Amino acid sequence: MVSKDQTIGGIIFLVCAVVAILYTIGLFYFGNPLDWKIQFTLVVIPVFVAFIAVMAIGAWIGWTMATTPPPKPIEEITSEIEEKIEEEKPPEEAEEEKKPERKKKSKK
Repeated sequence: MVSKDQTIGGIIFLVCAVVAILYTIGLFYFGNPLDWKIQFTLVVIPVFVAFIAVMAIGAWIGWTMATTPPPKPIEEITSEIEEKIEEEKPPEEAEEEKKPERKKKSKK
């Protein structure tokens, strides 16, 4: 069963991967419409590297969200803690047996 977080993570991953692929194809396939040679390259390469880095980070976040199992509900965690405390706590009867009873001095 897939949780809501895993679904959102999977969607983020797919969107980032598709946008990065389309950006790369569009940038290098269609070329330079204004025939700028050096200026276009000086702008394109840093923008391309930064854009791919941002898309890679987004894809990594999406992948992590998609593959991480959902956390336990708080109710389950608190019930486990309460059970653990009850197991560690000795019964009151056992405490009374450990204490020796004092004998009352009788007046004669």
